[in-house]
Amino acid sequence: MSTEKIINTDTQNLTSFTTPKTGGSKRTARVDINHLLARVRKEKEDENKINLVFFGLFLAVVIVAGVILTF
Repeated sequence: MSTEKIINTDTQNLTSFTTPKTGGSKRTARVDINHLLARVRKEKEDENKINLVFFGLFLAVVIVAGVILTF
């Protein structure tokens, strides 16, 4: 008998649930592929600059160490 009560109360509560409604205006978000490609190119350029700086620092350390060891 207790299971019948649980089943009956569950079905009554399910009908009271509704989905929330948003502000009413739907916004269609379109993505421009050119903007995305430009962003990726800019990020790639930034990565290349950072890699070039690290390579230059590494090369400078190797040269300085070589000069110190030769004397």
